[in-house]
Amino acid sequence: PLLKKLHSLCANLQTGFKVCLTGPCHINCYISLSSGHGPFSHLFDQMFMPQANGNEEWKHEDASVQMFEYLLEENREQLTEMGNAELEGNDLVFIKELIRGVPLMEGSVEAWPHEGRGEVKSFLYEIVSNKQNGIDVDKFDYFARDCHHLGLKNNFDHMRYFKFTRVIEVEGNKHICTRDKEAGNLYDLFYTRDRLHRRACQHKVKMSVDIMIKDALLKANNQIEFKGRDEQFFTISKAKDDMKAYIQLTDYVFEQILNSSSSELREAREILHNIVCRRLYKCLGQTQPDKTVTVSQETIKIWEQELSESTPQNSSSAVSLQPQDFIVNVIVMDYGMKEKNPINNVRFYCKNDPNKAIQIRKNQVSKLLPEHFAEQLIRVYFKKTDSESLEAAKKHFIQWCMNKNFSKPQDGDIIAPELTPLKASWCNNNEGENSDEANPKERNKNLVNGQKKIKTQLFKKN
Repeated sequence: PLLKKLHSLCANLQTGFKVCLTGPCHINCYISLSSGHGPFSHLFDQMFMPQANGNEEWKHEDASVQMFEYLLEENREQLTEMGNAELEGNDLVFIKELIRGVPLMEGSVEAWPHEGRGEVKSFLYEIVSNKQNGIDVDKFDYFARDCHHLGLKNNFDHMRYFKFTRVIEVEGNKHICTRDKEAGNLYDLFYTRDRLHRRACQHKVKMSVDIMIKDALLKANNQIEFKGRDEQFFTISKAKDDMKAYIQLTDYVFEQILNSSSSELREAREILHNIVCRRLYKCLGQTQPDKTVTVSQETIKIWEQELSESTPQNSSSAVSLQPQDFIVNVIVMDYGMKEKNPINNVRFYCKNDPNKAIQIRKNQVSKLLPEHFAEQLIRVYFKKTDSESLEAAKKHFIQWCMNKNFSKPQDGDIIAPELTPLKASWCNNNEGENSDEANPKERNKNLVNGQKKIKTQLFKKN
């Protein structure tokens, strides 16, 4: 009944909210609610907002709930006429809880934390936004969509996953469980997520464009306003405080800045014009710390200062570099639960006893699975585009990596060959790898007068 009410409500209001019901013998429910993201999605949430609002805590899920409340409030009369006024109380609370995706056992383990549905329906909180292990329809949706449009292989088969799911009681609560033989399929899900982030979501060129758009929005923040309730006006970063203003804040803000003639928007307009003309910030390289580093906006500023001062001792360049020329971008690649293995929070069942939930550990699945489930990548971008400044900045970056004891960038030997041999830990000895290159003695055994032995005789002599 709740799904039918939502379907009727959204169809008649013709909003961005959508509910699809399919299946001849059973109902496969997919609820797609407006995400609450600002323009350019995570760029707005994770890059622009922390800098514009001084690290004020804000999540796009909160905006989703506010947008849903705004939709109901603005269409209250129409809902009454449509006969959908009964969509309230626990149903509304339940929808908001699904959007926020509150962890099942957040807070006290004694009390049930949710109000929309009781403990008997606990598995419903694992469908839309699953905070227990990250396996939810949100991922199924964007995996299929993004892999299709990017031409990438989607290794995860969500239809097969649906086929083998069951609801089983685990320690007093009902959870969505799957067959034991599907453990490998679920590892493929998180591997696909990692591939998408590396090849698209966190691609170095894509991130360069994101950083430039973020810079443009910061410069235009106080110059563009949106009209909200009671004749009040809100800047880009403050529009979230009024849903009437916030729903006007779309990707069109890019064209709004780019096509403006205002002198106050000149700097922002120039940045966006450079994006259109493909004059992007240059990525100097990528490195990794030995251990995960806690990074704040203050840390970023310190690193940018250090980069400008990390002049190699034997450098002959007369170029002067400033902290504002550098941009440090810190990325965390993981399987969705930081350093934890999300499959450890999944419950399985066996064919012989489909009503008993069990755990399956990584070493029971395969020895080829990852040992670590998170890594921190540090990329440095440079704003200037002239060749002399760019070459100097690359050497500064290599020297900075040495000073911070970070890993050697992949192209470090090419960028600064006079610097990379100076650090012993940066020697290309491939420690721990079983190869001729990693074992010089083994390599020498296979050489005769400088030529590699032919181990296989391809043709027999007559």
